[in-house]
Amino acid sequence: MLSNTLPNIMKQFIHIFLILVVSVSLQAQTLYINELDSDTPGLDTKEFVEIKSSVANFSLNGYAIVFFNGSTNANNSSYWVVDLSGQQTDINGLFVVGNEGLSPFPNLVIPDNTIQNGADGVAIYKRNPLDFPEGTLAFVDQTLIDVLIYGTADPDATTMLEIFKAFNPNIKQINEGSSNNTNSIQRDNNGGYFTAAPTPRKNNDGSGTELNGIRTIFPKNIFTEGESFDITFQTEFTLTDDVVIAYSLENGGFNGSDFSATTRLTIPKGQKSTTTTVQIIDDTVDEGDEEMIFRLTELPVNFVTSNNNLKIRVVDNDFKISPFGTPLSPTYGKVSTTASPGYYKKTDKLSGTNLISGLRGIIADPAVVRAQTYNDVIDILKEADQNPANHNQVWLVYLEKGRSKIDLQLTSDNAGSWNREHVWPRSRGGFNSIEADEVFDGIDIFWPTNTDSTRHGNSDAHSIRAVDGQENTKRGNQFYGQYAGPVGNLGSFKGDVARCIFYLAVRFISLEVVNGYPEGEVGKFGDLATLLEWHRNDPPDDFEMNRNNVVQKWQYNRNPFIDMPEIVEYIWGNKQGQMWNLPSHISAVKIPRLSIIPNPSSDFLMFDQGLFISEVKIYSMDGTLLLTTSVQGNQVDISHLASGQYILETTIENTLVRTPFVKIR
Repeated sequence: MLSNTLPNIMKQFIHIFLILVVSVSLQAQTLYINELDSDTPGLDTKEFVEIKSSVANFSLNGYAIVFFNGSTNANNSSYWVVDLSGQQTDINGLFVVGNEGLSPFPNLVIPDNTIQNGADGVAIYKRNPLDFPEGTLAFVDQTLIDVLIYGTADPDATTMLEIFKAFNPNIKQINEGSSNNTNSIQRDNNGGYFTAAPTPRKNNDGSGTELNGIRTIFPKNIFTEGESFDITFQTEFTLTDDVVIAYSLENGGFNGSDFSATTRLTIPKGQKSTTTTVQIIDDTVDEGDEEMIFRLTELPVNFVTSNNNLKIRVVDNDFKISPFGTPLSPTYGKVSTTASPGYYKKTDKLSGTNLISGLRGIIADPAVVRAQTYNDVIDILKEADQNPANHNQVWLVYLEKGRSKIDLQLTSDNAGSWNREHVWPRSRGGFNSIEADEVFDGIDIFWPTNTDSTRHGNSDAHSIRAVDGQENTKRGNQFYGQYAGPVGNLGSFKGDVARCIFYLAVRFISLEVVNGYPEGEVGKFGDLATLLEWHRNDPPDDFEMNRNNVVQKWQYNRNPFIDMPEIVEYIWGNKQGQMWNLPSHISAVKIPRLSIIPNPSSDFLMFDQGLFISEVKIYSMDGTLLLTTSVQGNQVDISHLASGQYILETTIENTLVRTPFVKIR
């Protein structure tokens, strides 16, 4: 009995201790959720959450607001995160995150109809927003600052309430009202809640100083070097005295040499606005795309900023271009391999499993090959997946277009950003991440690795590509064949990802590529037939060869299926089991060239007389198929197309070939 009694006593002690700790922490809380309006009449264009600090002008650096979905099928997981870094509360201790239609204007704008009605939760954490990707389960730890569980006449979110009882044993769900209500949930001075008409940017008890808000209006959020634009400063109330304000646009390398502007100005008495012009300097140096950060740096104490700390993109027009094409407009034979002449010599005259072992002994040689951290892969991708048409961008693998390198996803919001795509999903490969993966330690610091080190598949850059954040989410962990890219894609990535899969299946002994879709079998990936077709129809181009060379600099190994694409047939294809004869030298794949004249053209495209082309397809630059037509008299009529740039696709010598052209009037 004693052995059972002691643990029970300890459990009771720990429970009482936690309650005491939570009670003390709630009393000493410096930041909390002060007001929430999750449901407004109509289209939900005036939603907001207001947080309050116990001291004025409290820095919100390092804090995040996290919204959790309390429905059963959402499993109490996050659906939206707001990064508060760079912000601060006002002299009343308040900070409002809300829709653009809210009045007074919020300190930070979020899209309309973002905040769900409930039963849901909203919490403040002192944590990196990246810790809350969409679908993160609600949790309690020492970084949780405050939480509110709420609804709009909904049944209690019982599971979520149970989770957050570890933070506040007395937590209850607060009801805002029925659908389309005119209330908000407001915190009283004793830590309880009541519902009343919304009071954004005002203390709930009516105390505090009434503030005049200054809103900053930009015509757009992306500019190119050489452009000028106006900034308008607009107050909520007409001024009774002249007001002097000052602002800054500097951010890192973007400084006073990059723009010309008056950064200190006056809004006259009796007015509500003033406008100033900013000229972005057009230099001749490629500094890469940059972001200016607008900050109001001087403001009277009875004023509050709205939409401060704004990031404004500056596109550098001095970008460099590679001497080879993009995957969408591929070139061949312009980029040479950096593999040493004898790199693959141990594979000569091998077949079957011996051939696989021979390749594995090269690309997983523990005496040579290096593994880098998962964060180092970001730096690798910025070079390996660099857009050949604009070196300030990465090439997005499924969307088949460039995106600025500075648009790397840094928060839970992946819209318009890029991140890292494991072509062999981690959940299907058994890859895992460790804390050391979060370090950027550079090319000269690495882990030893071998064919059994499957964990290192998490950061093997031969199989990780730059990808649009939202498309990465759409793909999820689908097999290829189940997933074939977004609607209208031209398939320029298909051979690339197939060769990534083939590489991993040789690199790590626990991985295998198979026919079909092996659900529930970690380490197996499909569909082999689809991957073989993709490999054959989209042979390696200069982009891939360059990528292979870049990754070799970091990992000291190569993807052999880019260097020797024909070896795929000897392992998985139509020459399986036959003896492999190593080529005398590795050279880039030779692909038939398609020349069209004139280019640009207004009416007709003509082809080389030596080519037999029966049919062509014409796509828009976003991958939409516009036309499939037969070729008559070695030419194609394009007179009906609007002016612009297009992609022409056809087959020459059983090889799919694409080339861009421009239509003019």
